[in-house]
Amino acid sequence: MPLPSPRRPEENCPLCPRLADFRVANRRALPDGHNAPVASFGPLDAALLIVGLAPGLHGANFTGRPFTGDWAGDMLYPALLRFGFALGNYGERADDGLQLRKCRITNAVRCVPPQNKPSPAEIAACRDYLVAEIAAMPDLRAILCLGRIAHDSTVRALGEKLSTRPFGHGAAHRLSERGLTLYDSYHCSRYNTNTGVLTPPMFDAVFDAIKNDLSII
Repeated sequence: MPLPSPRRPEENCPLCPRLADFRVANRRALPDGHNAPVASFGPLDAALLIVGLAPGLHGANFTGRPFTGDWAGDMLYPALLRFGFALGNYGERADDGLQLRKCRITNAVRCVPPQNKPSPAEIAACRDYLVAEIAAMPDLRAILCLGRIAHDSTVRALGEKLSTRPFGHGAAHRLSERGLTLYDSYHCSRYNTNTGVLTPPMFDAVFDAIKNDLSII
């Protein structure tokens, strides 16, 4: 029997006026795009949840699928395929047939922000959806946070203190009372990869640790 989907923002979510105005502008500028809050991708009975920052303007905001159609997806999805968390081929579009295996992807903020920079108030306004996402995954054992903003919002969504769960690339925070481990990676953005802040071997090392920890693939 399918698991019930977690609560998610409506197509014209009004919670963040700045993002709502940006959404309207993008519907004029990119009429063929998704231009709405981007839903999570992957099965709810997954053991791994990946949390990104927010949809990219010409990526998920356009295609309607997290990390699809932009630079970050070009790094993330091949890694998921290499480590067995995805099946098929990544074609940079939502209808490419790629399937996630034991893995689900979401974002801390569901709507695209100007300059890819959500405000603290916008991150907080969207956090209830992240809380609902986590609560709806009965087999969740690991969360991978891509970047500090995703990390901080996830820690708060879990009711943990940032001071005891600091962000650090390659960090693994074990929440024994939840049977859950929180992993960190620098975000796989164009800036981070072009400047060498995040390299493919560094990214692979995080997924290698997760795969070994889960022992499910």
